[in-house]
Amino acid sequence: MKLKFDWFLCGLVLATVLAWLAPGPGAAGGWMHPELLTKGGIALIFFLHGLALSFAALKAGSLRWPLHLLVQASTFLLFPLIGLGVIALLGDRMGPDLKLGFFYLCALPSTVSSSVAMTAAAKGNVAGAVFNATLSSLIGVFLTPLWIALLLKSGAGGHALAIGPVIWDLTCWLVLPLVVGQLCRPWLGAWAGRHKPAINLADRATILLLVYTSFCDSFKEGIWSGHGPGLICGVIAGTFFLFVAVMLIMGRAARALHFSREDRIAAMFCGSKKTLASGVPMAKLIFAGHPGIGLILLPIMIYHPLQLVICGVLAQRWGREVSDKNVPTA
Repeated sequence: MKLKFDWFLCGLVLATVLAWLAPGPGAAGGWMHPELLTKGGIALIFFLHGLALSFAALKAGSLRWPLHLLVQASTFLLFPLIGLGVIALLGDRMGPDLKLGFFYLCALPSTVSSSVAMTAAAKGNVAGAVFNATLSSLIGVFLTPLWIALLLKSGAGGHALAIGPVIWDLTCWLVLPLVVGQLCRPWLGAWAGRHKPAINLADRATILLLVYTSFCDSFKEGIWSGHGPGLICGVIAGTFFLFVAVMLIMGRAARALHFSREDRIAAMFCGSKKTLASGVPMAKLIFAGHPGIGLILLPIMIYHPLQLVICGVLAQRWGREVSDKNVPTA
């Protein structure tokens, strides 16, 4: 398989390195004013998501309820339960910020764009993928902070979370811009379709800016001191185990429920993915002012490219299987 250059993944690394070299501008009190930049950037991201969201595509994929229930159960129940099990198993061998970050990864919603793209490449149920990925993003506004609050209440994360203000912030800066973007589609939908590459560029650039400001506080506070390459290797191993475990469980569950091939592909891709695009903005609101936010974001930043590479290989393989079957024999 020939891998394509992904400037966004390279940008994640560069944003982290830049935060290490020059944390001052993006840290609290810096000239970039991250407290204002964060919320403005989050609102822009979700306004663009709402503008690009096709209601017709959502409607087309809304009827396969067994598929939807399985995907959402994986995203918001199976993942968090595995996360709690891993945290209990490792105990004090995992630091509180990294423990919180690993569970935050497990509590996040699924992706939208990559889930749909991978499902389409594998010749799966694209309409079902669109519906599930979008539904997951909306449910995550409420369930993700609730799961985090439950973990913190147990004492595993080192501090408490005031859930009411967090959900209010998420509603104001995520849901409201999403709804406004959707309402603007009659006037701006055609324009958004013509300028999709530019909108995607603005979306990804804003996420990189949020990643930079997130890591600035962590580096400025010295959170990373004492952490070497072993930390990165451990997170890579943990996220790989998590991804493979969920993919295997989803595949077996879809077969046990007698899903069609198309639904099974949508279930495996949507039910195993976690969103970086929404994860970074949500973290900036949920963990506002937390100096360890860089460590908290580390698992999702590693899980993101991991899921893209593995799912990309699987999507091409499964898509070729269908194409080969449809090629007429001489």
